[in-house]
Amino acid sequence: QVQLVESGGGLVQAGGSLRLSCAASGSIFSINAMGWYRQAPGKQRELVANILGGGTTNYGDSVKGRFTISRDNAKNTVYLQMNSLKPEDTAVYYCNANAPYIGFWGQGTQVTVSS
Repeated sequence: QVQLVESGGGLVQAGGSLRLSCAASGSIFSINAMGWYRQAPGKQRELVANILGGGTTNYGDSVKGRFTISRDNAKNTVYLQMNSLKPEDTAVYYCNANAPYIGFWGQGTQVTVSS
């Protein structure tokens, strides 16, 4: 089992920045990718960004150039730096960790961007 604890959400004005953190614990040796997804009211959960074991990163089209995913292996933590935030970025952001044949999710953290 892997436990994921997110932090860093909140309320910010459009154009502002936030940094989300996701700390992993438990069977972290099994993790081969970690990332962030988000879900806005009435919408499907979508990929924001992920980082694979070798360091390759992927981003959703709507956040490219504004968000950056990174990790600190020593702290078993993944970060999402969000800049130039827009009202349409408002959503619950979920941390995800993938291991062979199974995925794990955090409890979610609310990000609200006011116009």
